[in-house]
Amino acid sequence: MALAVPVLSPFFVTSNSHSLPRRPIPASSMEISQPTPADYADTIPSLTLHILKAPQMLLQAVAYHHPVSPIMGMSGECRCIVPDGTMVPRRHHEYRYICMQRRGSRLLQQHVVLALMLLYRLHRQSQILDNLSGKYVLITGCDSGFGNILAKQLERRGMLVLAACLTEKGAEDLKKETSHRLQTVILDVTDSQSVSSAAKWVTNIVGEAGLWGLVNNAGFAHTISPNEWQTKEDFAKVLNINLLGMVDVTLNLLRLIRNAQGRIVNVSSAAGRISMFGGGYCISKYGVQAFSDSLRREMRAFGVKVSIIEPGSFRTSVCMFDPMMKSLKSYWEKVPAEIKESYGEQYFQQFKDEVEKITSYSSSQVSKVTDCMEHALTAVYPWTRYSVGWDCKFLYLPASYLPTVLSDYILSLFLPKPAH
Repeated sequence: MALAVPVLSPFFVTSNSHSLPRRPIPASSMEISQPTPADYADTIPSLTLHILKAPQMLLQAVAYHHPVSPIMGMSGECRCIVPDGTMVPRRHHEYRYICMQRRGSRLLQQHVVLALMLLYRLHRQSQILDNLSGKYVLITGCDSGFGNILAKQLERRGMLVLAACLTEKGAEDLKKETSHRLQTVILDVTDSQSVSSAAKWVTNIVGEAGLWGLVNNAGFAHTISPNEWQTKEDFAKVLNINLLGMVDVTLNLLRLIRNAQGRIVNVSSAAGRISMFGGGYCISKYGVQAFSDSLRREMRAFGVKVSIIEPGSFRTSVCMFDPMMKSLKSYWEKVPAEIKESYGEQYFQQFKDEVEKITSYSSSQVSKVTDCMEHALTAVYPWTRYSVGWDCKFLYLPASYLPTVLSDYILSLFLPKPAH
């Protein structure tokens, strides 16, 4: 008794003719017997293997398949095989098995659609604006870190960079490493008078043509500790730099950006998606997300695009172990005795160890972040959000989408246990 292969047979007897489904195959051309459940149990793995090895056969199989219901071939007619000697098409639902031809062709179609979507995304991502050499871009926080690297990167590209530094030394060092295309200005984002003065300086340089790009990069992160260890002033210090300073700079330059129909790039963090520790840092980055979202919707009508950069842990001055430990130790020393007793010295030591792990896992590939910033400034279709770093993409970002009870459980695993 020959093995019944009701789905595999067309792979060996088909041709490219679309008229073949209307011409039943003579019984003498191939030996087929009535299938049994045992036969299907043996043949399904073989069919799957053929589907994986020969996708071109699936394309042939589609031409032989009569239209069926959306339930993957469980009903309807398949004219590729006829019972031996009857010349009557089999109906799949009579034999209670899934048509592997139909399923295979559906899977192939889905993969083709997915591949086309990915190609379209890559095509959009690769389109870069022309004539950017005369465009002005202001970057805050250029003394070190992302801002310093981005300023050099854009200057080498030929763009006109206005680098805002907090210190004279930072400005002088940056000018020594760049050409005349980069100019510097001293800016303290927490000082409204300094922000206003810098905005007037920018206006005099760019004129009515406007400012093409604003990168709000200035930030501060050395405030990681349990919330109870900090004061209102500790929270306010971080919020003034990371959030309110950003808002002040943006509002002072928004008219110039609208004139140029330019770009605003705000540096947030993975901590702007999910709050991983206490202090003002996560709060400030959540605020950056909210401000950027509202600004993006408001500026859309003016042709201004707003992007958010969400870096994970990278080795910059913001994520250095020694400054973080100095800050953490100062918080612990100021904590009242009754609070210290509740947490215990062991809690402090274990918390310090966890912070050290975070900084030790920091990536040294800082250019990944600045490349995203550059793309947001120069691409025809900039992204709304750029999540940068493996920790951000595979830990913090997925955790932010989990149900709260799960994300709370996962993140609490990294927190030490208090004494009481």
